[in-house]
Parts: sequence; structure tokens; C-alpha cells
Amino acid sequence: MAKKPSDFSLWVEGARLRTLPLAIAPIIVATGIVNTLQSFDWAKTLLALAVALFLQIGVNYANDYSDGVRGTDSNRVGPLRLTGSGTFKPKTVKLVAFAFLALGGLAGLALIALSGLWWLLGVGAVAILAAWFYTGGKRPYGYAGLGELVVFAFFGLVAVFGTVYVQYPKLFESNEVKLITAPGAIGLGLFAAAVLMINNIRDIETDAPVGKKTLAVRVGKNFAKA
Repeated sequence: MAKKPSDFSLWVEGARLRTLPLAIAPIIVATGIVNTLQSFDWAKTLLALAVALFLQIGVNYANDYSDGVRGTDSNRVGPLRLTGSGTFKPKTVKLVAFAFLALGGLAGLALIALSGLWWLLGVGAVAILAAWFYTGGKRPYGYAGLGELVVFAFFGLVAVFGTVYVQYPKLFESNEVKLITAPGAIGLGLFAAAVLMINNIRDIETDAPVGKKTLAVRVGKNFAKA
């Protein structure tokens, strides 16, 4: 008889650890760019990494909750969904999602305080809202086919340019630094969007009937693969 998975192992599975490299890669690339120009700051790097990881795990749990209560995950294939499968109460999954988003916010606040760039509070707030409203709220943008666009922006442009900028803001007074940073930001953004597209291609048959009009659903499987 197979041993029943522990609650901890189920929460780990629900965190979708396979998606975390998408959050880690922009920090590594940005830090590498900074290190070619001058020494990078370890504290700022680790805080940026904490922001990326906490928000990624938070959005994974938030998606699990929102898709689960909408009924989107009722007949899904693929990895376990904590809410849709009935493994945990929706309220519990929602609270865990909020906890990780809050941890990401606190790490971001520490990074902003360390760098003195208080205007970035607005960027952080938008990032947290984007994490929740991907599948949450009355009109989630993930259900309107805008997921890939937002993922490109946050996993590419915001993550890479932002990490370079908070390290040494004065570096961005040079157009050369912006040009050096752009390929990594664009490349990683496109790669993250492609990963989301692949996930959505898998779910076309279950997303379309429940009104989740991802980009893959809108353009069809063949164009989505292309």
C-alpha cells in the first residue's frame, strides 16, 4: 500500500518548485552584469533573490486558490492543485499565498530601504497586485490572454533592469549599461513567457470550456506551438 504524502510534501508540490528557476535566473544575469562593471552588493543581491522567490511561490499558491474556487482546476491534468483537488480548504491556500506575497513585500521593503530608492515602493506594489490578479479578482488578466505579456515584463524587464538598478543607480546614467542589460532582460522575459505558453497549451482542453481564454486558447494549439 502506497504511503500517503505528508501535508508538508503536498505544500512543497503546490509551491511548484520547477517554476523557481524563472525567478532565480534574472537575479543571476543582473548580478553578472553588475559584476562586470564593479563589485556587486551581496546584501542587495540576496534581498532581490528573496523578493523574486517569495513572490513566485506566492503567485503559484494564489493561482492555485483562484483557479480552484472558480472551478477551473476541477478536471485539470498535470501537477496537483491543492484547492481544486480538495486537498486543503481554499481559505488556507489563500492565507498561505498572502503570507508569501507579504514576505516578498517585506524583502522588497528592506531592499528599498538599503538602496534608498523609495519610489520603487510603487513598482513593488504593482508587482504584488500583478501576482494576485493574474487569476484573482473579478477580471483576472490571465483569463483574458494577457499572461504572457505581463510575465515578459516582470520576469524579464523589471527583474533584470530592476536588480541592476538597485545595486548601483548611477550605472543607469550610462546608455551603454542599459544596452548591455537589455538583451538579458528581453531574452529571459521571452523565455518565461514561452514557459507559460507551454503550460497553457497543455491546458487548452480544460481552460476553454470554463472561460479561461489564455493566449493559447485564443490562437489555438498550432499557432500557440509556433
